[in-house]
Amino acid sequence: QVQLVESGGGLVQPGGSLSLSCEASGTRFSFYVWDWYRRTPGNGRELVASIARGGSTTYADSVKGRFTISRDDVKKMVYLQMNSLKPEDSAAYYCHGHGPFGPSDDYWGQGTQVTVSS
Repeated sequence: QVQLVESGGGLVQPGGSLSLSCEASGTRFSFYVWDWYRRTPGNGRELVASIARGGSTTYADSVKGRFTISRDDVKKMVYLQMNSLKPEDSAAYYCHGHGPFGPSDDYWGQGTQVTVSS
């Protein structure tokens, strides 16, 4: 059974760092593109970062140079290292994976809250 579980969220001061993890059990992990999204009441859902099978990455302009997405195909883990955090980074962060096996091959985690505040 596919299950995506995020961890690492919490409260951090502006300028601080936080590392998010997503454990993707039950997936054909290496075939997937893995993403981090974030959602806020005001901005809706935003794609923060994406990493493809070959390791190529894509970032939202708002986080370029500060966030780094990575993946471990052996451990079936995806990570988001967040540095130089800003209050506007506060959001619920969601792990997402999508593979090549059909429209239903698409999975979401439950989300983890990140709050950047002094």
